[in-house]
Amino acid sequence: MSLPPDTTIRWARPEDAGCIINLIKRLAAYESEPQTSIKITEADIHRDGFSEPKRFECLIAELDEEVAGFALFFHNYSTWMGKPGIYLEDLYVDEKARGSGLGKNLMAALAKLAQERGCERLELSVLDWNPTRNFYHAIDCNHMKTWLPYRMESATIPALAAKAPDIAN
Repeated sequence: MSLPPDTTIRWARPEDAGCIINLIKRLAAYESEPQTSIKITEADIHRDGFSEPKRFECLIAELDEEVAGFALFFHNYSTWMGKPGIYLEDLYVDEKARGSGLGKNLMAALAKLAQERGCERLELSVLDWNPTRNFYHAIDCNHMKTWLPYRMESATIPALAAKAPDIAN
């Protein structure tokens, strides 16, 4: 897939930490989440994205040499397949760049990485009201009807952790 003129998909660099946070804040605004929900700092980005062990990787989309979107992802693992996968935590393209092909090119780049890394799956979650669900359907990313997402939040983890047995070596 060729990129539209004046667009680039590239790996995030440490100096992009501030841009990544700005994109996360714009994503939160798009999802009608308060900016106070965003706790991540540039130090977090540096520690978890550019130091070992890396907790995530990030692709940056540029339009006319300006950062216009990103895809932040990490590896997961399928015990049934015995293969790694990629979990897309966040994909965001600025409103002014939507329709330019940046989102599709970010997803194609992730698919290529998944293929090169021997991944069996490329997974993500989408809010039920989000109109970009149509975008995902158009690129053959299907809604899983039988699996429901669950999450344990940080406020409830300590109560369960307190009941944990010691882990033997």
